[in-house]
Amino acid sequence: MVQKLDTLVETASQTAGPYVHIGCMPTYAGIGGIYETEIGESPISDGAKGEIIEITGEVIDGTGWALRDAMLESWQPDAAGIFPGAEGADPAVNGFCRFAADFESGKFTLRTVKPGTYKGRGGVVQAPHISLWVVSRGINTGLQTRIYFEDEDNSNDPLLNRIEQRPRADTLIAKKTAEGKYTFNVVLQGDKETVFLDL
Repeated sequence: MVQKLDTLVETASQTAGPYVHIGCMPTYAGIGGIYETEIGESPISDGAKGEIIEITGEVIDGTGWALRDAMLESWQPDAAGIFPGAEGADPAVNGFCRFAADFESGKFTLRTVKPGTYKGRGGVVQAPHISLWVVSRGINTGLQTRIYFEDEDNSNDPLLNRIEQRPRADTLIAKKTAEGKYTFNVVLQGDKETVFLDL
């Protein structure tokens, strides 16, 4: 028997957050005991080679507000530019991290090893970078972007050089604030909107 559609009330919708935390980061959402440690808790383990860095920032909406329910995932090579699983990769770098904005401040922190220059397909050299995937309320499909570093030579990076509006390339550059510390914001809308990638 087919139920009449006029008897059902539409469920309230909230595109990604905060439900995404409950499913992907239950401990962070206040639901302990599901995992011994959260999946993707850190992209490195003790003994990782290279410079250990810390990137802090915010995911900022069109009103300038830092989103408290943003979840991010990062993927990167090790300090030599080799991805996990490839020959010669640092076994202490798994390359993947899942982290979130703080519910109180809206700030996120990624502690990792600074990636090295990466040689891609056909020998194309890419400047050191970290790939980033972002979800939050109001985002129907996760957004992809990259974090480059202002103290590296980014002049020949093929992706950065394809950005036609040159001032926008700066939205992908993490600013150095101290030794081993950087700041990087993801801006969802507006004049300083981050460059997002269709990968």
